[in-house]
Amino acid sequence: MNFDSFFARRHETDFSMFSPSHWAALAVVALVCLVLFWSRFALRSRPSLRRFVKLLLVFVLLFSEAGLHVWYFSQGIWKKESSLPLELCGITLLLSVIMLLTRSRRLYFFLYFAGIGGAFIALLTPNLVYPYPHFRFLLFFTAHGAIILASLYMTWVEGYRPTWRSLFFTMLCLNLVAACVYAANSLLGSNYMFLAHKPGTFSVLDYFGPYPYYLLVEEGFAFILFLLMYLLFFRLPLRSALRDRRRSRIL
Repeated sequence: MNFDSFFARRHETDFSMFSPSHWAALAVVALVCLVLFWSRFALRSRPSLRRFVKLLLVFVLLFSEAGLHVWYFSQGIWKKESSLPLELCGITLLLSVIMLLTRSRRLYFFLYFAGIGGAFIALLTPNLVYPYPHFRFLLFFTAHGAIILASLYMTWVEGYRPTWRSLFFTMLCLNLVAACVYAANSLLGSNYMFLAHKPGTFSVLDYFGPYPYYLLVEEGFAFILFLLMYLLFFRLPLRSALRDRRRSRIL
């Protein structure tokens, strides 16, 4: 493969969902998440290593966003209607950078749900036409994987935890963000966050009905997804741990 085919706008074949390259990309993201989890105790005990990983995540996030705009400009296709970081993942990417640098707990509350949840769905059903090994393919999975890793870092290494209130706080913030993006769409004639119509590629929205009903279904889907993220990874394990402690005291 030469540089032109790696970076060019034109491509011979389209991205195919759940193709071997898609599964491989998902496996790489999952593997990096597991490495972060396995390394959490070492990172907690070594401040310099912890700082390096945090700054590495910041660099990857910023490089992903900057690289996307460089590609848009290089191909002469940067447009305010489609190139601004007003998609949910674009917003959570930039907020993840701020969260990592400031250690903001409020941003963490929002990004644990909206960042991980949004990026996870995007990785499963990418709004992507460029196949492996195109620059856009690599950039897409790098950016969305880094969004997930940023919140997992704050959870596993910095010790942050979401709460019941943060779940509802996230839903409120999402609706406020959607309202602002909707206003921007009206001014720009754009379709950021797919608030005007569904994407041209397959997505989970295809199961949610026609416009505008899919927006309401999407709201319920997001709440259920966030609720499961909280219950499965925090509430239920905490109850189990407390129950085990009580049993050990009785014995």
